[in-house]
Amino acid sequence: MIIQNLFLQGIYHFEGAGLDKPVPLHAELAHFVPDGVINQTLYFRGGNSSSELVTVMLMRDRIPMRYFPIGAKSDVHIPLRVVEDTDGGSVLELFIVAPVGNRGYVVVDLGMVEH
Repeated sequence: MIIQNLFLQGIYHFEGAGLDKPVPLHAELAHFVPDGVINQTLYFRGGNSSSELVTVMLMRDRIPMRYFPIGAKSDVHIPLRVVEDTDGGSVLELFIVAPVGNRGYVVVDLGMVEH
């Protein structure tokens, strides 16, 4: 069995659309899981430069899978000990939820493996 490490990561500017309006963080933060492959998320690290709490959402096929709240001017590291399998044919994306008009930068690092 071949295992491949994958990362959705980078530093991205955001502007909040409202706490009830998750929006894609950036097109680079989407990953299509190939058919016949199983994807497992291992950890999430994030940082928030803004003065308000934001939440990064891991979406599977546009359905919320995990929520990662990041405090104002803070950071978070969440090991995902309960591993969930994502089957091939699914799309994983990172979205952001922030208060209307809240602007800043978010640092994201989502570690995954596929086999």
